[in-house]
Amino acid sequence: MKLSRRRFLLSATAVAGAMVVGWGALPARQRVRGKTPLPLSGSSGAVALNGWVAIAPDNTVTVAMARSEMGQGVHTALPMLLAEELDVPLSRVQLVQAPNDKIYGNVAILADSLPFHPDDEGRGKRLAGWLVSKAGRELGINMTGGSSSVKDLWLPMRQAGATARALLIEAAAREWKVRPLECFTEAGMVGHPNGKRATYGSLVAMAAGMTPGEVQLKSVGQFRLIGTAAPRRDAPSKANGSARFGLDVRPPGMLYAAVKMSPVLGGSVASFDAPAVLHMPGVVRVVDCSSALAGKTGAGAGVAVVAAQYWQAKQAAAALPVSWHEGVNGKLSSADIFRHFAQQLDDEDGHAYYEVGEVDDVAKARGAVKTLKAEYRAPFLAHAAMEPLNCTAQVKDGKVRLWVSTQAPTLAIETAARVAGVKAADVALEITMLGGGFGRRLETDFIAQAVAVAKECDGAPVQLIWSREDDTTHDVYRPAALARFAASLDSAGNIAAWDSKSVSGSIGHQFFKRNLGLPGAGPDKTTAEGEFDMQYEIPNQRVRHVTVDSAVPIGYFRSVGHSHNAFFKESFIDELAHAAGQSGAGFRRGLLNRHPRHLAVLNAAVDKAGQPPAGRAHGVALHQSFGTIVAQVAEVSVVDKQIIVHRVVCAVDCGIAVNPAIISQQVESSVVFGLSAALSGEITIKDGKVEQTNFHQYEVLRMNQTPKVETIIMLSAEPPEGMGEPAVPPVAPAVANAVFALTGQRLRSLPLRLA
Repeated sequence: MKLSRRRFLLSATAVAGAMVVGWGALPARQRVRGKTPLPLSGSSGAVALNGWVAIAPDNTVTVAMARSEMGQGVHTALPMLLAEELDVPLSRVQLVQAPNDKIYGNVAILADSLPFHPDDEGRGKRLAGWLVSKAGRELGINMTGGSSSVKDLWLPMRQAGATARALLIEAAAREWKVRPLECFTEAGMVGHPNGKRATYGSLVAMAAGMTPGEVQLKSVGQFRLIGTAAPRRDAPSKANGSARFGLDVRPPGMLYAAVKMSPVLGGSVASFDAPAVLHMPGVVRVVDCSSALAGKTGAGAGVAVVAAQYWQAKQAAAALPVSWHEGVNGKLSSADIFRHFAQQLDDEDGHAYYEVGEVDDVAKARGAVKTLKAEYRAPFLAHAAMEPLNCTAQVKDGKVRLWVSTQAPTLAIETAARVAGVKAADVALEITMLGGGFGRRLETDFIAQAVAVAKECDGAPVQLIWSREDDTTHDVYRPAALARFAASLDSAGNIAAWDSKSVSGSIGHQFFKRNLGLPGAGPDKTTAEGEFDMQYEIPNQRVRHVTVDSAVPIGYFRSVGHSHNAFFKESFIDELAHAAGQSGAGFRRGLLNRHPRHLAVLNAAVDKAGQPPAGRAHGVALHQSFGTIVAQVAEVSVVDKQIIVHRVVCAVDCGIAVNPAIISQQVESSVVFGLSAALSGEITIKDGKVEQTNFHQYEVLRMNQTPKVETIIMLSAEPPEGMGEPAVPPVAPAVANAVFALTGQRLRSLPLRLA
C-alpha cells in the first residue's frame, strides 16, 4: 500500500506521540543503585551498599561525592544528608569522587529551567516538570550549578543512607534472630533493647547480599545532624595549603602550555611562525588548537606553546608571531551593541513570558491616574574566578586522563573524548577543588584546548594554564541587557498595570549549541527570569523579552538573568513607591497579600535593619530566585560621589536550613560578589576586543570596602531550595535605592556611578 507523504508523517507523529506518552507513564529511573562500582581502592575492605555509600570493617563510611566543591560547601552539606539517615557521625565519613553514572546526574537544574511562574500550580506545569525530571534522570548529566546541589540530592542521598541503614538493621536482626522493627541505630551501630550491639562495619558484608525491608526517611523532627552548623570539611586543608586545586596537579613528566588567542572575538589564525620560538629555553613544540573548539566559545582560536616550565611557555607564547583574521567582529563595540538593543526594543514585540489582564496601554488601565516609564541597562560581566582556567590532560595509548577543576564532569568527559577521538569510557577524570566557578567552569573550551595540545605531546601530560589576561578577555560573559518599564498607579497609589520589555542575547541558545550540539531556539527562561516570575500581585501585567543573536560569547553567571533583571525590577518598584508617596518597604507590603512567606522575609530584614544613622540611608530589595526568597536592606553613605556600603541585612527563606553556617557564608559571599558587580563590574568591547584585561581594570570588592553582613535564616519545614546564588540579585537594587534616598539621583545603569 502506498501512503501519501502527509499520511506517512501523521502516522509517524502518532506513533512517536504514543511512544512519548508510554515512556512518560513508566516509573522514573531510580537514583540510588548505580551501574558503575564505587572507586574503593583506597578503602580497606569497604563494601558498597548502593551507588552512594560503602562501609569498611573499621566502620569508616565512604560517600560518593557527585558535585564539585567550589567554595559553596557541598563537601560538607551533601554528606550530612546521607549521614543523617544512616545515623553515623560526620567525622566517620570520607568522600570519594562519584564515577560517571546516570544516578549522579543533576535533575533539578533541568526541571528549574522551565519558564513557569512560581505561583503557577496548574496541571501543565506539573506535567512538564515530571517529564523534564524524568528525562533528566535518563540523560544523567552531572553538573554543579543553578544553586541546585542540595535541592537535587535532598532525596537521593537521604534515600541512599536510609536504604543502607535498613540493610544493616536487616542483617543484625537476622544475626540476632529478632524482628527488624525491634532494632535501632545510633552513631554507626545497630542495637536492640536486649543489650546487643554491632557496628556497621561488622554487619556490612552480610548486609550487602540482602534486600532491605521497608525504607522510611526521617521526619524533620527526627533530624539530629541536619540543621546544625557542622564545621566545613574543606576548611582545614584550605587553611594549611593541602587542598588540591587544578593548578596543584603534578603527574610525572608533566609539561606546561600557554596559549595565545585571537584578541578579536570570533577571530581566527591566519598564520604563525613556530620556528621563531622553538629555540627559546624549554620550548618543546607549538600547536594550533583552534580546531578543537566549538562555535562562540570563550576561548578564541589560538596557538599553544608547550615547554618544560610554565614561565617558559608563557614567555614563548607572548613572543610567538601570529597573524589573525579579524572576521566580522573587527569593528564591534559596546555602543553598537546597545544601539542595536534599543532598535530591537523599538521594532520587536518579543516573547511574552507572562501576561495577565489588559496591558496594551498602561495609561488606560482601569483607575490609572499616573504613569511612569524608565529604561535600565546592564553591561557584560566577567566571572573573574580567583583560580584562572587550567586543565591537565594526557593522551596515551588510546586513552585520556584529565585533572581539572570543572562544574560539568559529563561534558568534560564528552569533550575530551571528541577531541582525542576516543570513546567516553576511555576518559578518566579527576575533579580537583575549584578556585571559584560562578558558571565559567560549566564550559569545556579550555579542556578542549588542553586535550588538543596533549594529543601532540607523545603521551606526556600537559598542564594548560590561562593567564589572568586570557581569563578576562576570553570569558563567556554575563549578557548585557537593556530594559524598558512602564506602569500606572491608581488614586490610592496601587499599581494598576505593569508592562516591561527587555532585550539581550540568550545564554541557553549558545550554551546548548556549543556544549551539547543542540540547536539554539525557543524561549530561554534565563533572559527574563527575575521579571516574569516576580512575586508582586499586580492585576494587569505583561513581561516580554526580545532575544538577539549575541556576537559576544555569553554564558551562565552567578544568579544568571536574576543578576540584572532584579536590579531592573526592584529599582522600578522603588520608583513607583516614591511616586505613590510610600516607603519602599510599605509599598512592597501592599503587593504581598497572598504571599505570606515573602512578607515575613521582608519584615524580618526591615525590622533587623532598624533606622539608619545620620548621613546614611537604607535601600530595600526583595527577590526570589532558585526557589529561595531574599530580602535585603543596604545601609549606604555617599562621600565625594563615592558610594560606600556599610551594612547589609539579609533575610532568607530557603526551606530547611541543612547547615546554617554554610548558608550565612553563602550570603556573605553573594553580597561581596554582587557588590563587586554593582559598584564596578563592567566589560566593554571596542574594535571587537575586550578592553579590560586584569583586576586593575576589572575591579572586585576589597576587604576595606566590604560591609558588615547580617544574615537572618527563616525557620521552615519546606524542602531545601538553592542558596549559592539567591543573595546576589537584591544587592544592586538595594544599594541603588539607598543612593536615591540620599541624593535624589535615580541610577538606572550598572555599575552604579554618581554624576
